[in-house]
Amino acid sequence: MSEDRSVPPWRIAVFGAGSIGCRLGGALASVAEVTLIGRPAAMAELDRTGLTLTGPGTRRLHARPTTATDASAAAGADYVLVTVKSADTAGAARELAPHLDDRTTVISFQNGLHNARLLAAALPGRRVLAGMVPYNVVRTGPAAFHQGTDGRLVLERTTTPEPDPAPSAERFADAARAAGLPVELRDDIPQVQAAKLLMNLNNAVNALSGRPLREQLGSRPYRLVLARCQREGLAALRAAGLPPARLGPVPAAWMPAVLRLPDVLFRRLAAASLRVDAQARSSMWEDLQRGRRTEVDELQGEVLALAERHGLAAPANRRLLELVRAAESAPTPPSWSGPDLLAALDDQGV
Repeated sequence: MSEDRSVPPWRIAVFGAGSIGCRLGGALASVAEVTLIGRPAAMAELDRTGLTLTGPGTRRLHARPTTATDASAAAGADYVLVTVKSADTAGAARELAPHLDDRTTVISFQNGLHNARLLAAALPGRRVLAGMVPYNVVRTGPAAFHQGTDGRLVLERTTTPEPDPAPSAERFADAARAAGLPVELRDDIPQVQAAKLLMNLNNAVNALSGRPLREQLGSRPYRLVLARCQREGLAALRAAGLPPARLGPVPAAWMPAVLRLPDVLFRRLAAASLRVDAQARSSMWEDLQRGRRTEVDELQGEVLALAERHGLAAPANRRLLELVRAAESAPTPPSWSGPDLLAALDDQGV
């Protein structure tokens, strides 16, 4: 007799269980059968110590979800959450394809503008949805992950009417909320992803600074660098016909001006931007600390590609892309001061 997968508990696989994947999967393990699929060393560490999650809304959660290192562990899952870096999306789809059927919904919880489309093209016949994670998560110890900022997951609303063999976005949202993960369903996911791209342009600034997010955002020279990147990003997105959605109290189009304000005024007007704890840092900072490839090509590189496609210049994003690429191969992680980073842009005529 075939398994009845029409009712919870859902079976959820997380493919690419790094910081974000472990945060989501660890929380969902309280309401679903969760399998984390990741690198052998990371999964072995998790098996030894168990998973520890800290951060807003999390009272030091301990969990022991099932772990695996091969895509075959996703077979039979109701939902597969893809949380690999953007450069690994095509490879993830190739690995998953032999093991998924039309009863599985794939959700891309990744940075960038194109990952859900890439997955859908490589996984024909499967339901693929785009999602957005608004907060940063960093590894703070063996199998320990800290969420440093707050926010709600955003998920593409299901447009295919029921009945459908694959479970819906709405049902995933119900499970996530039950696990303490706030979720917002939206119909304007491309615009949401555009807004997140603008926010993520700070990842490079934070990584190059070597400082916690709160300290870095509280310093005007760093914000001036980010303002230049966002101004170029806004122009490129407008030219591409992709106006960013409003995700916070300040419209995206206003952010470059807000970022340029003196520190005192910025703290008053953008208090929510500074409502991060002392441990919060960008994922790109963590990548540089661990000698890993970053996602700068999918962030600053995406703005640069969009700008060039529409006959625009994006020199600030180009310069940060160059600096991060240099840092990826440097013997020690960078620690740029705000004035020095701003001067590095000025030296190039940015």
